[in-house]
Amino acid sequence: MGFFKESGSTTPSKTIARLQQLIWVLIYGGLLTLVLGLSVQRSNDAFGWSMVVGGGVVAVIGFALIYVRSRLTAGD
Repeated sequence: MGFFKESGSTTPSKTIARLQQLIWVLIYGGLLTLVLGLSVQRSNDAFGWSMVVGGGVVAVIGFALIYVRSRLTAGD
């Protein structure tokens, strides 16, 4: 895994890898839910808006975790 910074143990690198996986799942899942909510909104306005808001919140959490990941080092 040449992408990750070298460290004394492999545990932090695995933790960072899991965090990166979580980030992308949250971003793509949130954006997909947001778009599906816009589609559902035509037939059920309240449920569609709740999906849009929920998906947007999840995507924002994913984007915020990108900042958290940028502040982590492999030795943390």
